[in-house]
Amino acid sequence: MKKKSHILLVEDEENLARVLLFNLEEEGYRVTWARDGRTGLESFDGRTIDLVILDLMLPYIDGFAVAETIRRQSAQIPILMLTARTGSDDRIRGLESGADDYLTKPFHLKELLLRVNGMLKRKSWYRQSETLKVTLKVGKCRVDFSDLTIRCDKRTLRLTHQEAELLHYFVEHKGRIISRRELLENVWHLHAQIDTRTVDNFVARLRKYFEPQPSRPIHFISVRGAGYLYNP
Repeated sequence: MKKKSHILLVEDEENLARVLLFNLEEEGYRVTWARDGRTGLESFDGRTIDLVILDLMLPYIDGFAVAETIRRQSAQIPILMLTARTGSDDRIRGLESGADDYLTKPFHLKELLLRVNGMLKRKSWYRQSETLKVTLKVGKCRVDFSDLTIRCDKRTLRLTHQEAELLHYFVEHKGRIISRRELLENVWHLHAQIDTRTVDNFVARLRKYFEPQPSRPIHFISVRGAGYLYNP
């Protein structure tokens, strides 16, 4: 029997949590529910948890701090952040704290389930790359997909699953203009019309890692009205 993916749901809004708990279990996932940030961290085990769904506004410890703590323990665990805030600063801060993606409340249940499925597919892809021990060079940096590390001169950084698959897709399609829609469908595994700033935010993160001057990119180039072009 195929092992069920184990999801940690950290959400203090009881009605929403129970709806998510029921539907995730109906989809075949095993779910642990934590009602606040402190309990969420106590419930997290990087060896058994496959994905974290994390509310931003939580009692005791907020979602930003929870994400940062989980990310220090495990660079590979996918984190989906839920937020009632609509400001771009909060979304960017959530991504910078370690979240792989975010949904703004209220959201459609189907979209959340699609994102969860896509994020677990990325986790599976990481396991394959870990076995293959793929390495590549981006500019002056070397990326090791076996542990998702980036080595640039004396710096060592670590990619999340989402960043790694986005980079991998760019590398496989170097020299070709790639639209945001294509990236959403093939990297995020989403077919819905959603806010394309998700893609832009993650490209900005890759630029921060690899570009000598992130504000003047030479590797991850924007093509106005078309998408992005990767130039190694």
